[in-house]
Amino acid sequence: MRRLMRSLPWIAGVALAFAGLQLGDWQMRRADEKRAVQAQIDSRAQLPAILAPADAMPSEWQAVRAQGVWLESKARLIDNRTHRGQAGYHLVMPLRLEDGSGVVLVNRGWVAAGDRRVLPQWSTPEGVVTVEGRVRHPARETFMLAADVGSADTMVWQQIDLMRHRILIREAGAEGPLADWVLEQTSAQADGLVRDWPQPAAGVDRHLAYAFQWYALAALMLILTAWHGWRRFFRRHHDHPSARRFVRG
Repeated sequence: MRRLMRSLPWIAGVALAFAGLQLGDWQMRRADEKRAVQAQIDSRAQLPAILAPADAMPSEWQAVRAQGVWLESKARLIDNRTHRGQAGYHLVMPLRLEDGSGVVLVNRGWVAAGDRRVLPQWSTPEGVVTVEGRVRHPARETFMLAADVGSADTMVWQQIDLMRHRILIREAGAEGPLADWVLEQTSAQADGLVRDWPQPAAGVDRHLAYAFQWYALAALMLILTAWHGWRRFFRRHHDHPSARRFVRG
């Protein structure tokens, strides 16, 4: 029993080192998976923009071109969006597609928030416009703030809500469905909006950082286990009777 108790630090150290190595390897595999996802994102970004009808479901980050007429009266501001540390809104506006397939929501860009009692101003071109951007799939939130639940007529929302946007589209009398995706506009337009979107990232660096932490923990456990073993060996050797006779000379 005493021998088992003395061996526990060895067993624990080796087990923790093994667990750290396994978890580090798992994070490296996750990083490889994310690299594959990032490669897909990058390849989609290099493809030329395609015309996509409202009832299509293009891949996220795919470049898309849309032609239609703005439904400016049904635009909504998405609150709590920052740009370089400054608070503001994203302007989300429906675009009734020229091909008659339906309506697409377009995130036209960021606008600064000044006095919260006064809504910001922007300009909207009239007639048929061509908008280019990349596809985003809005998150399906299961939790919403109480302030963001209610009438679709509220001008400022906390997030994109496809259900309430569909109510607005019906009120506008637009024909066809509302697309289940959002076009994040990248094409230039003289409207006073900022379209400095962050580059898409799959999160490879995060998994590499986690892997480094697990490998570092495994290395630390091995070092501590080896140090503990060396101390035990040194003490046993030093306390052995023959060692004491040698020291006395």
